[in-house]
Amino acid sequence: MSAELISILVLAVVFVIATTRSINMGALAFAAAFGVGGLVAGLDADGIFAGFPGDLFVVLVGVTYLFAIARANGTTDWLVHAAIRLVRGRIALIPWVMFAITGALTAIGAVSPAAVAIVAPIALSFAAQYGISPLLMGAMVVHGAQGGGFSPISIYGSIVNGIVERENLPGSELTLFLGSLVANLVIAAVVFVLFGGLKLSGRRGEPGGTGPERQGEERTGEREPEGTRGTVRLTPAIGATLAALVALVVAVLGFDLDAGLSSLTLAVVLSTVWPDTSRKAVGEIAWPTVLLICGVLTYVGVMEEMGTIDYAGNAVGDIGIPLLAAVLLCYIGAIVSAFASSVGIMGALIPLAVPFLAQGEIGAIGMITALAISATVVDVSPFSTNGALVLAAAPDVDRERFFRQLMVYGGIVVAVVPAAVWLVLVVPGFG
Repeated sequence: MSAELISILVLAVVFVIATTRSINMGALAFAAAFGVGGLVAGLDADGIFAGFPGDLFVVLVGVTYLFAIARANGTTDWLVHAAIRLVRGRIALIPWVMFAITGALTAIGAVSPAAVAIVAPIALSFAAQYGISPLLMGAMVVHGAQGGGFSPISIYGSIVNGIVERENLPGSELTLFLGSLVANLVIAAVVFVLFGGLKLSGRRGEPGGTGPERQGEERTGEREPEGTRGTVRLTPAIGATLAALVALVVAVLGFDLDAGLSSLTLAVVLSTVWPDTSRKAVGEIAWPTVLLICGVLTYVGVMEEMGTIDYAGNAVGDIGIPLLAAVLLCYIGAIVSAFASSVGIMGALIPLAVPFLAQGEIGAIGMITALAISATVVDVSPFSTNGALVLAAAPDVDRERFFRQLMVYGGIVVAVVPAAVWLVLVVPGFG
């Protein structure tokens, strides 16, 4: 058995053990990286740790630290009430507002994880306060980010269009952008219907008051938590935290600074000035999620170092049946991107598609758009950066249950979307 196949089988075993034995999958993945990397691939410790996502580690720690402080000092409550005022109390509009905000951020040049890092904690805090499904709200944030992610001036759009130009393939910036936007809008609409969005249409939150669930608490005589009743007063700590969030947006979007390092620095500044409200924030960093994501991505890095990803892509490219190769490439892009860099996967798969695109039987524009959508729409997976941010940002949830929900939802997206975009964008251009 080849080393590449062994690495794939071990990954499957990690999934099975983690699911059936309730062991942190990240810890299992670190052990698997050590075993497969050292015994099968002959990698030393430096080679194994080469795949450790240090940047994502800092993003997860920094963002969850900053927003733990925001929850502790009442900033997220203030933002929730501001959002209610914005939509005049119509709670059903809030998920779509979050979709639009993240889409606008990525469309004007924000990296998708940076936009999600900024919006997800606010959106999920709102979901927790008003009893909205965290899966619904998290999916709306991620799909919004991906919906705007391929505008001609966006990061993803610039990268894909640059690859297309370098490979001398025909391209259409508008088709790429609109294809991704429509695909994510359709998915968001389906998610909205399936996960309780329509039920929200009859609910209203008072712009400065309580949500429906708190009205129920008042009827039963239960005391509301301090800071959630009535209008949240703008304190110096809340004002400083709001300024920190604005500074985070400016740092990431205006100066292209790292979202993790920026949020961590801002959190430290707030902790220094207001140590009382920030004392417990470090304990609220999503450490189990950090372990899970970093462990799995380290193992995926070992697989990339071993050549497993190239092995699978080349095997598909050698099939010789253009339509079959096209749909398999879309699936490889979706599956691998659920665990690894979407941009990196697109950069690898588009060149792999060049040989049969050059034959003229497959339309290049449709194929490239299908690949781009397949490789990014699956970022709702809890193993991708965006999905991990959503998982880490959700307050007051059973994280293991939420992780399983995101994993199942991500699996459904992986199973359905590549075939759907292949059918709509690739098949009509065949021949």
